[in-house]
Amino acid sequence: MTNACPNYEILAVRFGSSSARPGSQNFIMPDGHDGPMQMDFYIWAIRGDGRTIVVDTGFSPGASQRRNRQFVHTPADALALAGINVFDVADVVLTHLHWDHAGNIDLFPQATFHIQDAEMAQATGRCICHKWFRRQSEVDDVVALVRNLYAGRVKFHDGTGEIAPGITVHLIGGHTGGLQVVRVHTARGWVVLASDAVHYWANIAERNPFPAADVMGALEGFAKVESLADGPSHIIPGHDPAVLTRFPPLRGNIDIVRVDLAPRAD
Repeated sequence: MTNACPNYEILAVRFGSSSARPGSQNFIMPDGHDGPMQMDFYIWAIRGDGRTIVVDTGFSPGASQRRNRQFVHTPADALALAGINVFDVADVVLTHLHWDHAGNIDLFPQATFHIQDAEMAQATGRCICHKWFRRQSEVDDVVALVRNLYAGRVKFHDGTGEIAPGITVHLIGGHTGGLQVVRVHTARGWVVLASDAVHYWANIAERNPFPAADVMGALEGFAKVESLADGPSHIIPGHDPAVLTRFPPLRGNIDIVRVDLAPRAD
């Protein structure tokens, strides 16, 4: 007889927000009705069974200035508001190495960083000869990860991998060559932190992805994400402001919600 998976708490922690990007740039097939479209930036924290696991590390202060994206809270302050002690974080999953997901690696001095083989290969290989790929990452973030690799604190995954009982990563690709999502067992079932496989719920509902390195991979990735989740509300998009209104807040904090709980009634 096998042991049941633990149930985890999952926090979506908003640290940044921007309306600088028009809606037409968030879909490969815009519908012609354009205008500013809010994009929120999240770090996710998984707690339970004696573990604290962080998914993605946000953008750095330098990237914030260079790319004109403002903090709602610095990532360190946002995590502190969520009750996360960065020194207690033993594992950090990097869904991919874009600038808004892989900054602040040095905030987690005790952590092992989990990444797909294909993502590290893309961020340090031939792709970076081309400006289109190079502009999507921050060299300091990639170098920080390489330093942790040499310190013995990076674990690679090739497809599906287990971070802990009831927490797995899955290669999706599409948005980047090595984009991975995180599947987490909760009291309401299997929840998928979809990161940039699904920027907004509208992307997956309309089968209209965010611009991607591999459009076919992004389109096929929607079905993969759906197969891993226990339903549409169990798919948590990477940048949708509606995450904050659909799920219950943590201790009344409007920038931190519990996506392991059932969505609030409309």
